[in-house]
Amino acid sequence: MKSKKVFIACDTTKINKVREIINKTRNSNIKVGYKFGLEFSLSKNGRNFLSKVKKKIIFLDLKINDIPNTCISTIKAVKDLKPDYITIHISSGLDALRAVKKISGKTKIVGVTTLTSLNYKSLKEIGYDKKLPSIVVNQAKLASRANLDALVCSGQEVKFVKKIFKKEIITPGIRFDGNNNDQKRVITPLQAYKNGSDWLVMGRPITKGNIKNNIKKLIDHLNND
Repeated sequence: MKSKKVFIACDTTKINKVREIINKTRNSNIKVGYKFGLEFSLSKNGRNFLSKVKKKIIFLDLKINDIPNTCISTIKAVKDLKPDYITIHISSGLDALRAVKKISGKTKIVGVTTLTSLNYKSLKEIGYDKKLPSIVVNQAKLASRANLDALVCSGQEVKFVKKIFKKEIITPGIRFDGNNNDQKRVITPLQAYKNGSDWLVMGRPITKGNIKNNIKKLIDHLNND
């Protein structure tokens, strides 16, 4: 099996908590990056902290979703932070995806398919009339056409997405057990890797409680393959 890689979701506005997460997730068994969403990135001290982070893999999960010009402006506005990855919703459309990719430089542009907090019922309420797999396949095709660097999708969809999108696949909604919290389409770490995910995204299962013990639990779980 390929090398194990995980983004730890730093879902907080507290600088000390982020420092604790970074310090306690260091290990020699799995490659670790750090994901920062809007909560941290837009907080009073978040941007300043990110500007000083060195020698860490930084994933800015901004989930940009707007007209092409605004998407471009957003990428330019955070370029000084030199993030390794930035997310954009594929639903922004092909023109926006291509425009962002064109000016992204060394930052990898990650297309977000359908959020793992949504299921078919949720999508139907929004107005989608296609089944989930069909929607995600179409989104993967758009990401491929736009030459994006990576794709975010549920571990349940990785197998058929990999047939369409040949680059990195990042999988959220990772749980050790059946505790979904606010997620709908969840999967275990080991199963996600077996399905073909390149990166996992894990937040509360790692950052809640004893972080060092949780990382050890993840390593032990992955060693059971």
